[in-house]
Amino acid sequence: MPAPSLSLALVVAATFFVAGVVKGVTGMGLPTVAMGALGALLSPLVAANLLIVPAFVTNVWQLFAGPGFLPLIRRLWPMLASIVAGTWAGASLLTGGNPRLTTAALGATLAVYALYALVARPLSLPARLEPWLGPLVGAATGMVTGATGVFVIPAVPYLQSLGFDKEDLVQALGLSFTVSTVALAAGLAAHGAFRLDNLAPSSLALVPALLGMAAGQVVRRRVSPTTFRRWFLIGLVILGAEMLLRPLLG
Repeated sequence: MPAPSLSLALVVAATFFVAGVVKGVTGMGLPTVAMGALGALLSPLVAANLLIVPAFVTNVWQLFAGPGFLPLIRRLWPMLASIVAGTWAGASLLTGGNPRLTTAALGATLAVYALYALVARPLSLPARLEPWLGPLVGAATGMVTGATGVFVIPAVPYLQSLGFDKEDLVQALGLSFTVSTVALAAGLAAHGAFRLDNLAPSSLALVPALLGMAAGQVVRRRVSPTTFRRWFLIGLVILGAEMLLRPLLG
């Protein structure tokens, strides 16, 4: 990864701070915001490399903050295993694809997720569907993660449909995101696109991300999380649409 200029380094730091604020307020969104904003300035591959350490640390923090780690592993392991396999396969698209196309794919993913979150009604899936639907969702999530660096589609709507209480849902999301982060790093490394020396700039990005999370927790006490989330999703739709259309307009 080439050494960034001072101005680019400041933009990256600001991006991870804002992404941390979003995660601090809503409990999720750091990878989504970081990939969306950085993908508008850098190639999605470079953005994904920067994302690894902040995403891993903040998601592990979220994962172990909840009460039921082992029961979640037993329930969700088929989906998690499929995430790993799908990410491994999809990483070839991010590492070997046309940057214009991967940027458009990233924009489409962001826009679709944000529109779904804005307008869709919550789903409720019966438990009998989990044995076969979980692996399918995991494989699809892995492919999207490998191709774009975004972990949310379709894992987040699926996990929200399983009837978890609030604390278990937050922990289940943290588990899914942690597995996705590790799988993404492994997939990039397998294709020669992630090396140990990439950990240094990614680790530096952790500092503003953690500061942003702390600030977001303060904001959460003063601003309605529902209102904040709505405007965040609207901004994500606009950003995703711009990235999707950029190859056609450029």
